[in-house]
Formats: sequence, C-alpha cells, structure tokens
Amino acid sequence: MRKVTVKIPRVLIFMVAFLFLAIIVRLSYIALSKNIDGINLKEFANNRNTKTEIIYAKRGNIYDKDGNNLAITVNSYTLIAYLAESRTTDPKKPQHVVDKEKTAKALSETLDLDYEKVLNTLKQEGKYQVEFAGAKDLTESEKNKVLALDLPGLDFITGSKRHYSMGQFASYIIGYAKEQEDGTMKGEMGIEAYFNDDLSGQNGKSTYQTDAYGYTLPSAEVQTEDAINGNDIYLTIDEKIQWFAENLTRRLSEEYTMDWMIFSVMDAKTGAIVASSTYPNFNSNDLGTLKDKSYMNPLVSYQYEPGSVMKIFSWASDIELGNYDGSKTYSSGKRKIGNYTIHDHNNGQGWGDGINFDTGFAYSSNVAASYIADQVGLANLTDFYKNLGFSKKTGIELASEASGKIAFTNQLEMATAAFGQGITVTPIQMLQALTSITNDGTVLKPYIVSKIVDNNGEVIYEGKREEVKKVFSKETTDYMKKLMHTAVYDGLSSYKNYRPTKTTMLGKTGTAQIVENGKYLDGPYDYVRSFAGIFPEDDPKYIIYIATKKLSSSNATPIAKEISKIVDDIVAYEGMEVKDAEENNKIIKLDNYISKEINPTKEELQNQKLNVYTLGTGKYVINQYPLKDTSVIEGSKVFLVSNKKDYVMEDITNWSLNEVMTYANLLGIPINTNGYGYVTSQSIAPGTVINSDSVLTVELTK
Repeated sequence: MRKVTVKIPRVLIFMVAFLFLAIIVRLSYIALSKNIDGINLKEFANNRNTKTEIIYAKRGNIYDKDGNNLAITVNSYTLIAYLAESRTTDPKKPQHVVDKEKTAKALSETLDLDYEKVLNTLKQEGKYQVEFAGAKDLTESEKNKVLALDLPGLDFITGSKRHYSMGQFASYIIGYAKEQEDGTMKGEMGIEAYFNDDLSGQNGKSTYQTDAYGYTLPSAEVQTEDAINGNDIYLTIDEKIQWFAENLTRRLSEEYTMDWMIFSVMDAKTGAIVASSTYPNFNSNDLGTLKDKSYMNPLVSYQYEPGSVMKIFSWASDIELGNYDGSKTYSSGKRKIGNYTIHDHNNGQGWGDGINFDTGFAYSSNVAASYIADQVGLANLTDFYKNLGFSKKTGIELASEASGKIAFTNQLEMATAAFGQGITVTPIQMLQALTSITNDGTVLKPYIVSKIVDNNGEVIYEGKREEVKKVFSKETTDYMKKLMHTAVYDGLSSYKNYRPTKTTMLGKTGTAQIVENGKYLDGPYDYVRSFAGIFPEDDPKYIIYIATKKLSSSNATPIAKEISKIVDDIVAYEGMEVKDAEENNKIIKLDNYISKEINPTKEELQNQKLNVYTLGTGKYVINQYPLKDTSVIEGSKVFLVSNKKDYVMEDITNWSLNEVMTYANLLGIPINTNGYGYVTSQSIAPGTVINSDSVLTVELTK
C-alpha cells in the first residue's frame, strides 16, 4: 500500500500558532484584569441578571383639624389604544382596535372628547400604541366607563395624582404636589412643599436575580426593603370657618375689583390659624387656574404699609411706659414736623383743639399718633415693634415667609411709623402682634399644623400654644381693649358697619397709601384698607384680620359689612352666647335628631324656618348635619340621613360649594368641581338614584 504524505505550508502553521497564542494571551488578560474595554467585569457579572424594582411609598394625607380630607393621593389613568394588528392571534378575541370609527365615537361621547381628534389619533400609521391628549389623569369612575364600552384594543397606564377634596379651599395654605418623571410626588407650594419630606415617606425596593429572559430564578432570594409611607398632617383649619372666609372673599371679589385680598381668623388664646382665604385664588386640582397669579401665599409673603391698625401698638407702647394720659387734649387737624405736614384723614380739618388722646384713637387721628410717638421715643418705639414680632419672620410652618421692615431714624419717620406708614408688615405678623392684646401682653407664635401622625398612628409632633415674649402688662392691654371698644362703638360713624349683631367686638381700621417707585399714589382707590378685630369682647376667642389692596370703593364700608356678617356666622356656628338672639329669632340651636323619626323631625325643623333635606326614604334618622348643639341661622340647610340608602339626587342649583361638599359627603360619593361660586349645572340629574358608581361633577359660577 502506497503511503501518502501531506505537506502543510509553514506560513499556515505559523498563523495558527500565532492565533492560538493570541487567544491564550487574551484569556489570561481577561482573567487577570478587573476592567476590560472600560467595563468592570465583576460588577457586570453581578448586575447583568439582577433586577431592582422600586416600591413607592404612599404620600401622607393632609386633613383639617377635624380629620376631613384636604389632600389625598389617588390612582389616575392614561388611556392608550393598541393599533398593531400583530397583537391579535385569535380573530375572535382581538387585542387591537378593530373598528376605529366606532371606537372614536364611543370614546368621544364617554369622555367628552373631540371625535375628529380621537379618530385622527387612531388612524396613525405604523404605531404600535397611542395615547389620547385629552384622556390623561382619568379618575377611577372614568376608567370604569371606558371599560364598560367593552371595546378591543383599549388599555390604561396606571399612575397617581394628588387630589384636593375641596378644590379652591385654602389653596395657598395647602398648596399642591405633582408627580415627577421618576414617579415620585413632590410638593411645590404651601404645606405640600414645606412638609414634603414628612409627607413623602421613604421608597423601598425589591432586588432579585433573573435568567437571560428576565424571569425570576426559582432559587433566587428576593431582598426587600419595605417602603415607609409618608406622615399625615392635620392642620388647625376649621372647615366651617374656612368656608365662611372663602365666601367673604368671594362676595367682595364679585362686587369690587382689587389687586389682592387676605382674610384670616386666629385662635386668640393659642395662636392657631383657624381660617385663611385669599383673592385671587386657584383650584389645586387644576393648576391652570394658577396661571398669571402669584405663587406666593399672601398670609406670609406679602409686605405692605399697614396704616392705622399700627396705632393699637403705638398707643399701647405709650401706655406701657407710663407716659399716656388719655384725657389730655391736643390740637387736631394738622401738625408740621420739619418741612412736612401731617394731616388727619378728614382733609386735615381734625376735630378742634379740645379733643383728647382717647378720642383721638377712636377717630384714628394721625396727628395724635405723632404726639404719641414723641412721648414713646424713637428707640423705645423701635424696640416695642420688634418685640411684637415686626421686621422678623414668625416661623409659622409655611414657605417663603417675608420679614417686613421696621426702620425709622428721625422724628418724622417715627411719627409716620406710629400710624403705619413708612414701615412694612405681613398679615401673619399683624395677627401675631394682636395676640399680645388677647393674652395680657404676651405675644404668641402663630402655627397652622395641629399634629403630624406617622404611618403607625403615632403622633410625632403636636402644635400648641407657644409664648414668644411678654411685651405689655395686663393693665396696658385692658386699657387698649377699652380704646378698641370705643373705636368700634363710639368712634367715627363709619365704624357702625363693623358692629356684629350677635356679640361685641373690639377693633381698629387701617387705611394706608400705596407706594410705587418710591412715591405715594394718589388715585381714589390707591390704598391698602384693613381691619383688625377681636371677639367676643369679654373673653376673646378669635382674632380676625383683613387687608385689601386697591379695592374699588371710596371707603371701607364693603369690608365692614362683610366683617360683621362673618363674625355673626362664626358666633352662630360656635354656639357662643349671643345678644338679642331671642328678639331677632334668627339663631337656632340644633338638637340631636339621631334615632328620631324622619317626618316629625323634618316638620319640626321646617317650622323653625330651616331648609330640610332628607337622604333616603327610611323611617328613622341615622345621621345629621349640622351636628347636635350647632347654632345655625334661619334659612340654613339641614340634612337628615335615613336608615334606608335609596338616595336620590336633589336639584342643587344655586347651592354653595360648601353645601355641595357636605351633601356629597353624606351621600358617600366623590365630587369634582369646576369653577367657583354657586352651582349652575350638575352631572347627576335631579331625581336620579345614587349608586356606588355615582360621581358628582358640578359647574360653579360666581
């Protein structure tokens, strides 16, 4: 047998040997090196099959002092449609939009969308899925309506959003929070911003190993760090009094134009903010309503010259020093200091030479204030004002608080400071200073958070009375109360409009010219008009303060009438002892009607000239609003809930937002509001039976 010999070229042998050697070198380099081509191989090996999912913490809720929801986090949904036919494997069970015209028609009618826009969205070529511009942030109810259409190819992306149960209610106090791109919720104004860390909680995570296809390995250990939900915050806001305040600002803004307005109510004995409303306002559920409005809360951020309300504190300073003689007379009308002449507000006419300083306070005499300033002295007046809290932040739990400015260096500046010109303050500073009058000379720090509760139900913070400084003696504040009484009841005739009918109130007005570009304006409405009130006189429970800029009225009468009305409303609501109640026969104190029969109870209340609404056709009352011992005014609405839940929608046209909110809460249905003022339309027609899917949407107009 012949032996065959095969010759292999040397070049080929050398090439194979070289490649083999190169592979060995490369493998050795990979084995011995930490980084290859800029990649840490160890980290890459550890992480390539590791998956981490974020467990989002639930944002805490915000409540009023009685636990009524003001801000909660709810699911929201974005509607999507699958257009790719490849999704459908079984023609009998289509997984994409089959009939685009039918789908567009159904969606446009159900969600009140433009038919053509919906159809054009569905007709996009080459798209796997699409979103609808007008179908984002859908509610649970809207999602269920779409699902009920039973149309193929529709789906939802689940997200979350912040829902503000009361809409425009105390919006600058509560603020708002928005979902960020990373899925977290962030507060951007008010309490939502100030307490963002408390409300946010701490996200958790879940880490586990997966195979090459992304499936969890059977033997993989899941490492979980649980999320810590955010804390709940309870405000000092009283829902009912806040609605009184909202209605006050609404009524004034409907009748008059103005740059801005702030009205607040404070607990006179603790410093808690009970209510605070503003104009302009916005709806926290619709941030479009914040467009062209200030992002600053007027309560703490607006600085302005306060006018004659400051006379409370300049007079008190003089009394405290022991210099004051209320019976001493002076020459009113005009007083020249250097080259400047101070005028009393009645065109400098004054009230003659025999007017005394007590009367000067009641008549709000600027000339009297200038003499008071001389007696106090520049250094002393500066110290008193600063000890009361002016020119520095109060420290209330609200963002962007301003400091104001107290700076006067000569006799003229000191004189104008005594009647509130040439200095700037904030509303919250004014409220804080007024606590000195209601607490025997001790200034209290204002606060707006009642308590903070963690996710275990533990109270981790509790707001309470906090004394700042003793500024005046009780003798001084007792004297000031007499002067403030005289101002309202024995002062100028214009004060009569401030007098409530149900209690006695102490008070002082303020009218300050507005400075722009370094000059005082002289137009008919170029003023900041304000009023500080304390009631009841004998045992003060509340301090109120209102300020408006450029109110289109030649005087403060509109403010006065609203103030007297809201004080009467608060007195009635609180059930305080009222004067002339029997004669006027307008205050009704409600009894406990629970477990009583509906019909006799309804008749009894109607005989007292109350508007009674019954929920359900049961025989007995199982709930009522307002509650027992609440005092209401004739014509008020009273709701009686029966023991049979066959609720039927009332005609709520012309109801206020407060009344609608109460009604919806008793019905147990969610409510969406658009606008502000009184109801002009309702989504659930009168006579419609209420069920678990019912959602009430109302349009309100001023």
